[in-house]
Amino acid sequence: MKGISSLAHVALKVRDVHASLDFYVNKLGFAEMFRLEREGRLWIVYLRVTDDQYIELFPDGVGERSAGATITGINHICLGVDDIDLVIGQLKAAGVKLTADKKMGVDHNFQAWIEDPDGNRLELMQLTDRAMQLEAIRNMKAGGAGPTYAVPTYKV
Repeated sequence: MKGISSLAHVALKVRDVHASLDFYVNKLGFAEMFRLEREGRLWIVYLRVTDDQYIELFPDGVGERSAGATITGINHICLGVDDIDLVIGQLKAAGVKLTADKKMGVDHNFQAWIEDPDGNRLELMQLTDRAMQLEAIRNMKAGGAGPTYAVPTYKV
C-alpha cells in the first residue's frame, strides 16, 4: 500500500521491566527515549532502535515466558546488523548467551539467535551480497511492483 514507509515499532508486554531494561539497554545498547505513566503507574518505556524505529516495553506481563516459536502470533524480532561477528562478541562480553550459533541461513544471510528475559526470540541478521531479500528488491524494481511482478517461491 502506498503511504506505509516502515515498521515503526514493536511493542512487548514484559514481566519484569527492570530485567527487560537491563537486557535491551545495558546489553543490547538501545537508548531509553522516554517513559509514559498512566494513572500514576509506569505504562510504556520507549527504546530507540533507530531515529524512526522503536521497541515499546509494557510492564506487568502475566506468565513466565513468551508463547514460543510454534504458537500463533509474533514468532520473533529480527535485528539487522552490519557485522554479526562483532555483535556476537559484544553480546558474549555483556553476558548474553546465543540460543543458536551463527550460521548461513537458507536466505543466504548470516544469522544468530538470542532471547530476552521473557523468552522473546531475537534474530541477528547480516545481509550478504547473495541475500534473497536483495535479489527480490532488484527484481521488483526491474519489473515494477504490483500485479505484473511475479513473486518467486524458493524450495529450501
